Amino acid sequence: MTEAVLLLSPETSPFCPLSRKSKTRLHWIVQLCVPVLAGIGFAFILCSKNRSEQLHMTSWHSIMGLLTLVLTCCQAVCGLALLCPRLAGVNAVSRLKIYHSTCGLLVYVLATSTVLLGMCSDWFQAQIKGPVWYICLGLPLYPALVIMNQTLDIYLPKRKVEV
Repeated sequence: MTEAVLLLSPETSPFCPLSRKSKTRLHWIVQLCVPVLAGIGFAFILCSKNRSEQLHMTSWHSIMGLLTLVLTCCQAVCGLALLCPRLAGVNAVSRLKIYHSTCGLLVYVLATSTVLLGMCSDWFQAQIKGPVWYICLGLPLYPALVIMNQTLDIYLPKRKVEV
């Protein structure tokens, strides 16, 4: 998800020479992989829970993960409407871009929160201890700050500072 969002950044994209339209198509293709791969992971988790006869959806991590997966699929549908606005019957494309970007940022923050909740699980804390746990805690936070900064820089109105 991070790489797909960074494709649209003029500063951090490895595909800077590409046109905006090409970057957008590449963004959509990479983002399409996110719900597909997350759905495959979700299916494996359900199979594992069924095999070990454990209860489903008993932690905040699992509930947030399911919510993130559903909202990611909704974002993909909204992105499809942006990719083909005439086919979707969208008139206000610029407004939909802002909504899509804002909701995408919220989904990204939700995904980051889901990862952080997974790090608070008993299993993860039994595997990773001491200062390494804090390093692992910072790993998903840094990309989230980069994505938030990029999105806010692009879509927030610029204010002139008077001296």
